[in-house]
Amino acid sequence: MEKLDLKKTYRELYRAKPEPMLVEVPPLQYLMIDGEGDPNTAPAYQQAVEALYSLSYTLKFMMKRMPEGADYGVMPLEGLWWSEPIEAFSLERKGDWKWTSLILQPDFITPALVEEARQQAAAKKTLPALPLARLARLDEGKCAQVLHIGPYAEETPTIERLHAFIQEQGLQLRGKHHEIYLGDPRRAAPDKLQTIIRQPVE
Repeated sequence: MEKLDLKKTYRELYRAKPEPMLVEVPPLQYLMIDGEGDPNTAPAYQQAVEALYSLSYTLKFMMKRMPEGADYGVMPLEGLWWSEPIEAFSLERKGDWKWTSLILQPDFITPALVEEARQQAAAKKTLPALPLARLARLDEGKCAQVLHIGPYAEETPTIERLHAFIQEQGLQLRGKHHEIYLGDPRRAAPDKLQTIIRQPVE
């Protein structure tokens, strides 16, 4: 059984550089959970992350065991971040943030498979956010993205550099601030963490 590597399939989207660049993002399928509040203190955020990973790994092993199954790697955690109105988004006022936590899924994952995996995951562990998970597509289109290396709390200069690049291209910000967490904060030193920061543009 050949293993599907979505990071290779979408190489340009998951291997950003420290220099900002434009990318075209096709409609992609994710498991998603919505919430609000400071991700550092809101229990809902940690619960969402735990539920998404549990569901993603349950789906992976379900697919591998099927007679005509498939093997693939679980993708990294991602996050959409915004405030309402969206122009009020501030890195300083995290308590006002709204967010969607998400993990990319292969196209062959269906709502029926997600429901089966949800039941299996719920039988093994109490996961408060599990009922909130949904399978949905995100269509971002043209985006600018850049690689941030270092602690999440020190993203501001990288974000400002990305926004300046967008202006230089004669483009405007559109949609929600998007982050892709390539590193694991539980294992990597804060100064070694790698985060792709993506911003849809028009």
